[in-house]
Amino acid sequence: MRILAATDFSTRSQRAVRRAGLMARDSDAELTLVHVVDDDQPTDLVALETREANRILGEQIGAVGELRGLPSRALVVAGDPFDGILRAAASTAADLVVMGAHRKQLLLDILVGTTIERVIRTGPFPVLMVNGEVEQPYRTALAPVDLSGTSVNAIRTGMALGLPGGARLALVHAFLPLAKGQMFYAGLSPDTIDGYVADERLRATKELTAFLDANGLDDHGQSVRIEEGAPFEVISAAVEQSKPDVLIIGTHGRTGIVKALLGSVTEEVLRSLDVDILAVPPIR
Repeated sequence: MRILAATDFSTRSQRAVRRAGLMARDSDAELTLVHVVDDDQPTDLVALETREANRILGEQIGAVGELRGLPSRALVVAGDPFDGILRAAASTAADLVVMGAHRKQLLLDILVGTTIERVIRTGPFPVLMVNGEVEQPYRTALAPVDLSGTSVNAIRTGMALGLPGGARLALVHAFLPLAKGQMFYAGLSPDTIDGYVADERLRATKELTAFLDANGLDDHGQSVRIEEGAPFEVISAAVEQSKPDVLIIGTHGRTGIVKALLGSVTEEVLRSLDVDILAVPPIR
């Protein structure tokens, strides 16, 4: 396995470097640290910053505890941050890109997206966003399942990357009883509405069971929870209740201005939840 850890030398990206080192050590993976130098400046300054970045990366490889004694290499590229990271990931044939959570910039983030969101949105690589302190290997994981191939691919990718599986992996599925609101406004009794919701939960349970069975995910010992609500609300509540070490989620292939303005469940998760998140793109 090959891991690429991107760093801008901030505290946030330092966590990503440490997590990448821990994962590389546990999986005997090849590790590359990359820093992107802004090339929209005089050539002499680009060269100076490149030399300085190489020096700092070399120092980190020797000083960071999780990297000490681990075969690692430094890579400095010039360009826009998200494009430079994607080019570095492609050149190293990375199986995983590890990045720190980036500071949000309000309107700019809404219209363009943070660097990590742009890497996830435009690249073919699984991206691990590290939010928490790095103390030990991941012990527990949570994965939303929305009855799509994307969610199956995310779970399988997480397992292949060495994230917790079996009994340490919990699955969560959201269902929405669409007629519930109409029944309420129509003045139907609470018992009637509760009966309808119970029937919808049973239907969702049967659909999920059949889906997991068809995709070979029913025999790994993981726990499964089915909750009423919109996807983000259900995912957020499950994270708050179970406090997993890492959340595994697939991304859907929407592009263009619709995605930029409306976002997606994955982007809302990335922007709102304070948990390490593995975002896995669909198979292309």
